[in-house]
Amino acid sequence: MENRKTLIELKNVRKSYDGKTNVIEDISLEILEGEFVTLLGPSGCGKTTILRMIGGFDTPSDGQILLDDSDISLLPPNKRPINTVFQKYALFPHLNVYENIAFGLKMRKVSKVETDKLVKEALELVDLEGFEERSINTLSGGQQQRIAIARAVVNRPKVLLLDESLSALDAKMRKEMQLELKQMHKTLGITFVFVTHDQEEALTMSDKVVVIADGNIQQVGTPEDIYNEPANVFVADFIGESNIFNGVMSDKLTATFAGAVFPCVDDLEKGIKIDAVVRPEDVDVVEAGKGQLSGQVTSCDFKGTFYVMFVQCGQYEMEVHCFDYFAPGTTVGLNVDPDMIHIIPYDMSINHYEGQLEGINDEGIITVKFADLVRKVDYKNIYADASFEEGILKAAGGETINVAGTNVTVSFEPSDADISDDANEGDVTGTIISFYYIGDHYSYTVRSESEEDYVVDETDLWNQGDLVSVVIPDEALKIVLA
Repeated sequence: MENRKTLIELKNVRKSYDGKTNVIEDISLEILEGEFVTLLGPSGCGKTTILRMIGGFDTPSDGQILLDDSDISLLPPNKRPINTVFQKYALFPHLNVYENIAFGLKMRKVSKVETDKLVKEALELVDLEGFEERSINTLSGGQQQRIAIARAVVNRPKVLLLDESLSALDAKMRKEMQLELKQMHKTLGITFVFVTHDQEEALTMSDKVVVIADGNIQQVGTPEDIYNEPANVFVADFIGESNIFNGVMSDKLTATFAGAVFPCVDDLEKGIKIDAVVRPEDVDVVEAGKGQLSGQVTSCDFKGTFYVMFVQCGQYEMEVHCFDYFAPGTTVGLNVDPDMIHIIPYDMSINHYEGQLEGINDEGIITVKFADLVRKVDYKNIYADASFEEGILKAAGGETINVAGTNVTVSFEPSDADISDDANEGDVTGTIISFYYIGDHYSYTVRSESEEDYVVDETDLWNQGDLVSVVIPDEALKIVLA
């Protein structure tokens, strides 16, 4: 794979439909020749928009899309050596199987002899030999999906794009088609770009997975990298099941989280805040009193080949996948080996905003503007060593401080804010766009109408899409001169 050349390159690509809000935010990505690349993310994250721009059905608002080093950003779909299999297969119901597959060849005026040969090869590829005369309406969903693929590959494209093309199939057929698509990719040797929100599909089929959220690439890597070494909490939460805990590096190769101290293999600076990720299958159940953690089983459900167990360890909850049944109420010990703990440095950009001081009144109250908010704070909260006399703010050295127009950074801890369903109670109103469970609380991201994000930690359960207000107490704000 390392010796393959770059076939497709996205350079600083943005996409906006209204000229204001970017659906895709300044992404850059390389896709190698012959790779099976999956664009993975939740609904609305922008993955299909990226696919459509590669296929020529949308044009970037900014940036370039290169194919073999040539800019194809403005090239129409029919001028690109790229074919697409859509979520709805878009087969022609009035044409039979042969005519559907041969449609693109007919448009290119390929000879009848060559068309017969290519259609036969395409049907063999999708294991539907002898279906030439069948009506599309007589085919099952899985068969229609195969015909759509055959129609796409019969033109010998350099790139095959697949947009959620397995989503209409039942679970059993999806699994079968995952394996068949992987084999087709190997047989054809062309580049596949596949869009899905299904993590298992992405991990099963791909050479490279591109995890996308909110119009941004979160991580690019092999399925093993994405699963075992998530770049951030979003990836850890979205890919498979995870136990995630806020914590701190308490010593060299030692992390404290979930109320206990754990040796680990990630060598980060002592004292920094972290998020610790532990996969449920990597937790060992041991005799009560002999583990790093001890807790009570709250549930244990059979999932066919293993049990999913939840253990309450003080205020923290741990999900465990194991092969033995433990009755609810049983006290157990839990151990996690050092190399089974993945440490992610805490995202220090959370709830950090650029702001500006707008002035100071006769009582020494400074007006601060940041994000969606305007707050009034005592000057001592910003200029701790200054003095205020007769309406004039002076530094420790005696020089006058001109407050208006001064740039500041404003921040607050997620645990210091609250969520309310009363729009009049909070400082800003917005919609919950995502949330994660972090050991003993939920971490919510609330987005305002002006596209500002606020992260709030709460024990109460809210739903994605809920309209809420965020309450930020004055004492929670940390205002620092920029």
